[in-house]
Amino acid sequence: MAKNTVELNNLTKYYGKARGIIDVSFNIEEGEIFGFIGPNGAGKSTTIRTILNLIHPTSGESRIFGLDTTKNQAVIAQNIGYIPSEIFYYDNMRVKDLLKYSASFYKKDSSKRMNELIEIMELDTHKRIRDLSLGNKKKVGIVQGLQHSPQLIILDEPTSGLDPLMQQRFFDLIREENKNGATILFSSHILNEVQKLCTRIGIVKEGRLIKLEEMSNIKENTYKKVKLLTDSQVEAGYFNIHDTKNIIVENGSVDFLYKGNINALISKLAPLDIKELWISDPDLEEVFMHYYSREN
Repeated sequence: MAKNTVELNNLTKYYGKARGIIDVSFNIEEGEIFGFIGPNGAGKSTTIRTILNLIHPTSGESRIFGLDTTKNQAVIAQNIGYIPSEIFYYDNMRVKDLLKYSASFYKKDSSKRMNELIEIMELDTHKRIRDLSLGNKKKVGIVQGLQHSPQLIILDEPTSGLDPLMQQRFFDLIREENKNGATILFSSHILNEVQKLCTRIGIVKEGRLIKLEEMSNIKENTYKKVKLLTDSQVEAGYFNIHDTKNIIVENGSVDFLYKGNINALISKLAPLDIKELWISDPDLEEVFMHYYSREN
């Protein structure tokens, strides 16, 4: 049976009377890449800051490595890498000094991995923090968060400010860390990023967890998009099989969403004079909007 690296039990945080998060419960297994998704203001960052003990919960509990996060923060922190959405540092420090200072908090020699990450991220360590662009500050945060080879990596909107090349390098880094045994909590509102990396996701809305599911199950149990170009005369009702919806027939083009037995669909397609055919999975954004609209 897999061990849980992260455990949340009815975690709740109010800011006075204002809602933060309410009764959030989920586990992240050791070695898993878990996606935590929702729009800005849904409660993702509040959840992360609470389990990091940066803010204290109103009620409920969280455990990391089996330890209560409010009572064992110093021990837990030795094996966590955290990359926040916004990076704030001492403006006058040089990058190399900041990274060495950060590394000094951990009970291991991080110099080798630090230098590897600096090279991968193409980071100029001689510059002062105040002279860095947003993207380069984020690269400093990535090196700082990963240089001590943490067992748990917590990412809160980690790619903001990075150009596409650096985003791809960052994803490759995260996959490498996971392959080497790290557990990943990846919070984002950019659904395509989560889709690339994560094996399981939790969807949060207005401070509450509304869905917890394997990524593969979400794709299997959602509608496929079907589009075909045909010279045959097709009425919209022709494809009313199993669970079909949003059928649009126009000028030889047929579009619809389909969930059901794929053989039944093929049997309906076979008699047609088809010029082109596309059958594709929905992207995570479409799945996400389905859950959000259904919950309203």
